[in-house]
Amino acid sequence: MTTVRTVADGFSFLECPRWRGGRLWLSDFYSRRVIAVHESGRVETITEVAGQPSGLGWLPDGRLLVVSMRDRRVLRREPDGTLVEHADLSELATGHLNDMLVDDAGRAYVGNFGFDLMSGAPLRTANLVRIDPDGTAQVAADGLAFPNGMALVDGGATLVVAESFGNRLGGYTVGAGGELLERRDWATFGPYPTSDDLGEVLGALSVVPDGICAAPDNTVWVTDAGHHRAVRVAEGGEIVAEVSSGELQVFACALGGAEGRTLFLCAAPSFAEHERKDTRDAVLLAVTV
Repeated sequence: MTTVRTVADGFSFLECPRWRGGRLWLSDFYSRRVIAVHESGRVETITEVAGQPSGLGWLPDGRLLVVSMRDRRVLRREPDGTLVEHADLSELATGHLNDMLVDDAGRAYVGNFGFDLMSGAPLRTANLVRIDPDGTAQVAADGLAFPNGMALVDGGATLVVAESFGNRLGGYTVGAGGELLERRDWATFGPYPTSDDLGEVLGALSVVPDGICAAPDNTVWVTDAGHHRAVRVAEGGEIVAEVSSGELQVFACALGGAEGRTLFLCAAPSFAEHERKDTRDAVLLAVTV
């Protein structure tokens, strides 16, 4: 691996990076923008989401889907650039919407906080919602400890979900119609926390899995939001590689670049909303892996 470098800076809080069409697409939470960053560092604004953008993905026809966190909707960007409602999850989600994975068939899997994270409310588990291409939605899985980043491995047969407050990555067999079947612990990093106090739980986690992305060998890159690093994890939980983010915490990752060997990292000094919303010191990092 080579040295971690800064690709672009001056952001509020970057999340949900996706490599597509020679650019890295991301959400910048508190500027309310979906952006695209070229490897040269040039930044362009794709659209603005008043409800705070998060997870990104694309339908088979190329239309962008973007999570609108605070009003618990998934929006669709039409060819003329307008945003329309794709699905309203307000009756299904029990907290702000979070990350999203869209598969090749256009099925979207969306997680949510499950509780009021930023106010310090007691921890609660949350569900994962599946949205079919026509916008119909249903709960696909429940009982997750803060479902966050997701990745497909085994040729799309397994959905891996980061459970940020569970010391683990969950795994689900994906059915023919996108159903999530046969949950298992895909990787564990330590005991499952039993406290509902966020501070106690964070102090007990060996890894705080946030954003993730699949590597070609069916391992998964995981951003460890509590320990200034990204780790590459094999099924079961063995850490087979590690990249330090230095003084910054790292919250999301994606593989991309011309050869698919650039690991992009979304980094910032902290995740706390009261610290992030009025500052612009989040950065996009990259390293060749």
